[in-house]
Amino acid sequence: MATTGTRKSSAARTPARKHRVPGALAGPPAAIPPLENGARLTATEFLRRFEAMPELKKAELINGIVYMASPVRSNHHGEPDSLLQTWLGNYSISTPGTRASTNATTQLGPDDVPQPDACLRILHEGQATLDVKGYITGPPEFVAEIAASSKSIDAGAKRDSYRRYGVLEYLVWRTEEAALDWWVLEDDDYLPLPADKRGILRSRAFPGLWLKPEALLALDGPAVMKTLQAGLASKAHQKFAATLVGNSG
Repeated sequence: MATTGTRKSSAARTPARKHRVPGALAGPPAAIPPLENGARLTATEFLRRFEAMPELKKAELINGIVYMASPVRSNHHGEPDSLLQTWLGNYSISTPGTRASTNATTQLGPDDVPQPDACLRILHEGQATLDVKGYITGPPEFVAEIAASSKSIDAGAKRDSYRRYGVLEYLVWRTEEAALDWWVLEDDDYLPLPADKRGILRSRAFPGLWLKPEALLALDGPAVMKTLQAGLASKAHQKFAATLVGNSG
């Protein structure tokens, strides 16, 4: 029986499917967001963003919060930092088995990635190691910070972070106030390191690391180094250095 009208074929009714190249609709990878002061991040995300910003020289994650560094003044940070690095660097050179670092990103835990101005660590059987990317992982035995505009952070949230993760000694040089704090970890708390009868501060974690606070505060390099040399010549330092050499073997 004949039908009236014209029926469209199924091919005419169904649009032809276009061939899709795998991945063609994925588009470019999403841009990595920049670090922002005050942002709340995990350590993993903080490092991902930090590594994507090579122009950024200093940023830290303290208790899950991002802190971006302010411009550095020579008299309140640059010159004090240079003397502090000289002091620690000379100690490390004279004490094989230790290593001093400057502004090294340090992974303490999932919410804390500080970048201390200076740190000193024991290489063999110490608390900290280097990961595959070269970041310090774990708490260095000694950390120092130059605190000018950052003193509320260095002596507050950052101090709590270092204490919580087991940094044995923490020095804060408050340059605008011409003051120095050196704490030692005892029973999970930071206590002030007492000076000896001559007013010299002697590290407990690093025998021979001696400092006369007034010399450092006055930026008196020769006096700082004279005190350090006396510490390096002490029997306590010689015994400590011999222990490190034995452990490295």
